[in-house]
Amino acid sequence: MATRQQGETSPDMGTVESKGSVKQGGELLLDADSEQDPVISVVMPTMNEEEGIVECIDRVKTALAESGLTGEIIVSDDSTDRTPELARENGAIVVEPDGKGYGYAYRFAFEHARGQYIAMGDADTTYDFEQIPRLLEPVEAGEADMVMGSRLEGEIRDGAMPTLHQYIGNPLLTKFLNVFYGAGVSDAHSGFRVFTRDAYERMDLSSDGMEFASEMIMEAGARDLEIQEKPIIYHEREGEEKLESFKDGWRHVRFMLVNAPGYLFSVPGLVMGLIGLVLMGMAGLGVSIGEATFGIRTMIAGSLFTMVGYQVGSLGIFSSIASDPIRKPNDPITRRIRSGVSLERSASVGTAMFVIGGLWAAYTVVQWVSVGYGTLPSLALDVAAFTLIVLGLQTVFGSFFLSTLAHQN
Repeated sequence: MATRQQGETSPDMGTVESKGSVKQGGELLLDADSEQDPVISVVMPTMNEEEGIVECIDRVKTALAESGLTGEIIVSDDSTDRTPELARENGAIVVEPDGKGYGYAYRFAFEHARGQYIAMGDADTTYDFEQIPRLLEPVEAGEADMVMGSRLEGEIRDGAMPTLHQYIGNPLLTKFLNVFYGAGVSDAHSGFRVFTRDAYERMDLSSDGMEFASEMIMEAGARDLEIQEKPIIYHEREGEEKLESFKDGWRHVRFMLVNAPGYLFSVPGLVMGLIGLVLMGMAGLGVSIGEATFGIRTMIAGSLFTMVGYQVGSLGIFSSIASDPIRKPNDPITRRIRSGVSLERSASVGTAMFVIGGLWAAYTVVQWVSVGYGTLPSLALDVAAFTLIVLGLQTVFGSFFLSTLAHQN
C-alpha cells in the first residue's frame, strides 16, 4: 500500500493534517471522545502485559504514520498489573469485558470498535504491529475480506514458539481446518489479522475461549470469505506465557469437530456401515480368500459394524438439525433426509425392516421348536434378521426423534 503524505486525501480515509502527526502517529490516533470515526481499529486483549503493551502501542502509532490513516487502539483488559494504566497513558482506549475468556475479550472489544477495518493481535510483542499496512493493503483494495500474518510461511525467531507447536501442533490444527472447512491457509492460528467490519459481522462469532481463533477461520471458510496471508516475523514474547498447550489445543480440536458433524459422525458412520455390510455379505455368501473362510464370527462382526455405523451416521443427521453447526453435513443421504423425508415415510421404512427381520426370526423359532429345541443348521441368516430388526427399531424411534427436533427448530 502506498504511503500517503501529509495533507493528501484518500477516498473514505480522512486527511493527514500535520507533519508531526505523520512522523509520530499522534494526531492519527483517536480517543473514545473523538467525533471522527477512525478508519482502522486495532484490538489487543491483555492480561498482565505491562512488559509489552507500550511497545505494541508505539508500533501501532508507527503503522498509522506510515499509512496515513486515522485509527484507534482498543485494549480489552483483564489485568491485575499496570497494563491498563500504561495503555491509557499511551493513547489507547481501555475496555473491561464483563465476561471471561480470550474469545470473549475480543468480541467485547469488537463491539466497541468504530473503524471500517479491524486489526487484531496479542499485546506481548510477538506480532509486529508496524506490519499492519502490509496486511491491510489487500483488504483495503477489496482483494480479500481477511488477511492473516503467517508465521509458518515467514520467520519464527528462536524461542518465540515451542518446537511442539511449530512442527506438530499448529501444522496439524491448520490441516484439520483446511480439510474440514476449506480454509486454504498455512497458519490458521496466527493471531495477527486484519479484516473488514462487514466480514466480522458476517462471521457471527460466538465462542469465548481460545477456540475463537479457529472459529474465525471456520466461519470465514463456511461463508466463502476471501482469506489471504502475508508472511510475518514472529518474535519472542515479553512477559509470562499464558497458553496451555494440550488443554487449549484440545479446545480447538473439539470445537472443530462438533461444528463439522459430517466429518465427526456421517463419514465414520458411512465407513463403518459399509465395512459391516461387506463382512455380512462375505459371510452370508460363503466367500473365501485363499485358505481363509468367513463364517459366523465374521457375520457377527459385520452386524455390529453395521449397527454402530447406522447409529453414528444418525447422530450426524440429528446434530445438524438440533444445532446450527458451522459446516453442515453435505453427503447425499443427509441432504435427502433433511430435505424431503417425512416422519411417516421413514417410520414406515423402519417398520418394514422390523417386520421382515421379525418374520424370519419367527420362522427360525418355529424351526427350532419343530426339531425339538435342537441346534439349527446355520446362524448367519439369523444374525442378519436380528440386525434388520434392530435397524428397523432404530429407524422408527429415530424418525420420531428427528421430527421432534425439527419442530423445536
